[in-house]
Amino acid sequence: MKILVSDNLSSLGVDILKKEDGFEVDVNTGLSKEELIKIIPQYEGLVVRSATKVTADVIEAANNLRVIGRAGVGVDNIDLEAAGKKGIIVMNAPDGNMITTAEHAMALMMSMSRNIPQAATTLKQEKKWAPKNFMGVELYGKTLGIVGMGRIGSVVAERAKGFAMKVIAYDPFVNKEHAEKLGVELVELKELLKRSDFMSLHTPKIDGKHLLGKEEFDLVKPGIRIVNCARGGLIDEDALIQAIKDGKVAQAALDVYSKEPLPQDSPLLEVNEIICTPHLGASTEEAQDKVAIAICDQIIDYLKYGSIRNAVNVPSIDEETLKKIKPFLELGEDLGQIVAQLVSGAITQIKIQYNGEVAGLDVAPISISVLKGMLAKAIDGVNMVNAPFIAKERNIEVQEMKTNEIKDYTSTIQVQATTKEGTREITGSIFGKGDPRLVKIDEYYFEAVISKHMLILSNKDVPGVIGNLGNVLGKHNLNIAGFHLGRINEHGNAVSVINIDSPPTSEALRELRETSSVLEVHSVVI
Repeated sequence: MKILVSDNLSSLGVDILKKEDGFEVDVNTGLSKEELIKIIPQYEGLVVRSATKVTADVIEAANNLRVIGRAGVGVDNIDLEAAGKKGIIVMNAPDGNMITTAEHAMALMMSMSRNIPQAATTLKQEKKWAPKNFMGVELYGKTLGIVGMGRIGSVVAERAKGFAMKVIAYDPFVNKEHAEKLGVELVELKELLKRSDFMSLHTPKIDGKHLLGKEEFDLVKPGIRIVNCARGGLIDEDALIQAIKDGKVAQAALDVYSKEPLPQDSPLLEVNEIICTPHLGASTEEAQDKVAIAICDQIIDYLKYGSIRNAVNVPSIDEETLKKIKPFLELGEDLGQIVAQLVSGAITQIKIQYNGEVAGLDVAPISISVLKGMLAKAIDGVNMVNAPFIAKERNIEVQEMKTNEIKDYTSTIQVQATTKEGTREITGSIFGKGDPRLVKIDEYYFEAVISKHMLILSNKDVPGVIGNLGNVLGKHNLNIAGFHLGRINEHGNAVSVINIDSPPTSEALRELRETSSVLEVHSVVI
């Protein structure tokens, strides 16, 4: 498998890839968009940092690409939707930059509070000794407002408490109990703006909107000092400059910008109260080594073993989790394939119900495997990445439900598919050490082996049906490997699942449908 490293990456990571059996690694940095489009079709893996722009055009040309690895956290330079539709997994390395970025945020906070860059410039370049011009403020006892209590925000909170700061935070995805463990008070954004002496941003950019604009600056505590080591677009830079001129914001320290590299004529560079650093959040030797090693290990694990870690466009499945859910991934895909071949017309809704022990697992990948199986018979190239995108494009409503209640089986997965013609429902379970079984179709119970070729029939429960079916199959040289019958009432209707060793011909299917007391016949291929 060929891997392209298109940005400067620590040699420790590149060496990991080069030493792995079955990999051919090319390091080719500084490529133009046109050059990248020309060579990308030959690669299965792509490793980037922030310089390479993996646009929709690049992804469209990447006919063999299976994974994009971002050595770092932000994936703003990668078109995630295009990658998802193409079935390409996008991974990042969120932990490698964690300490480094948090430390840089604290360094900027202290640089602001003591005017260190301005004082150093005056002393060294202007040869002026002017301590009175650089009066600072202490961190001690001040309130720090953190927006985003993820990995980096949590480290900043821990470091800030070491300076005896009071930490408040806004993060709609963090619950009160978790915040209490971190020693942080959760508040709404407006309250954070009004109470904070210092503010540090550690959240992704959402919906292309500014987190801090004129409206937010009008609410801030006068004299607030703001740090941004997260995303440039979080702050309306013009509004920030005006807020400083109006005396609402005392200082700001920025490491990221709405446009990078920061233009030489940027007005931010003309404001003494704003400290600017050139995106140094991850720029330590330790961090670059960590993210390079992490992303290269992740790419190897995925391409060789199917383990998915730190994916941003598909649920992550580490090796330990994969072992637990692998039988259910296979069962889910089988159920999706079966139900798609039982219904007539386009599926408009899919309901997936998890019962018993399986409900306690991470079922998101299993649900995707159901979608993958359901779509695979009609669409080429469906995989675990693009299946949700394709379902959404086709306006298929997907519902997922879980209950820990155990009934007839330790674990079951129930899949219900709805079309304009009606609804079909099938249920599967895992027997023994990973043997998938079909245990229910609609209201009919049985325990049928899932095989490559199956006939699923509904028929009247009367004498002679099984014999007639056997005669037709024998006539067409179709060997029966298993026969499973489910019924509700004697002399009512029944459902039969017949495992056969080879696919039936159209003539065999026609004769089966014409057999006395047979109501419906479906040929199912897994």
